[in-house]
Amino acid sequence: MGDRNLQTIEQARQFLRRNEAVEFRALSAGERYKWIEEVLIRFSYHRLKRTEQGVIPQYLKRITGYSRSQMSRLITEHKRRGRIRQAPYRRHRFPRKYNPAEVMLLAKTDELHWCLSRPATKKIMERECEVYGHIEFENISRISVAHLYDLRRSNVYRGITRRDTKTKPVVSRIGERSKLGAKGRLGYIL
Repeated sequence: MGDRNLQTIEQARQFLRRNEAVEFRALSAGERYKWIEEVLIRFSYHRLKRTEQGVIPQYLKRITGYSRSQMSRLITEHKRRGRIRQAPYRRHRFPRKYNPAEVMLLAKTDELHWCLSRPATKKIMERECEVYGHIEFENISRISVAHLYDLRRSNVYRGITRRDTKTKPVVSRIGERSKLGAKGRLGYIL
């Protein structure tokens, strides 16, 4: 950004008084953060008097388009750490309770037993673990009956138990007129 000629607080105040549209061209948020950090260092923001400290955040807000709260958060981070860094994006996800191998066990069980009702399927998996001692059924045997529907809708399950059946046509001759029958009667309804 070409703001190197802006060196004093008074110049920043004059810039804010002008009502010109300013466009900030940065490719990423990281570049914006780097520029904000450079401006804070150039003006020695944390050594300024309290009355002068209000000008710099306004200047930064005008250029970057960030809100007041976001700007104060960035300035606080610069004061605490000496630099501004972009926080990595982390999405909250619940841990998976049943891994794909266990969903495959459910699918194989359903294939072998013709996809029984949920309570019956749960009972089969419990017996596989407790009676027959198959340890691979240990975790999935504790599944709730309601959660079986969720697993049966999963992509892993559907990939294994894909059933493509064609619709069988039904011949229905109700209300159909036909030509004279063997006894010579006029058209009759079958």
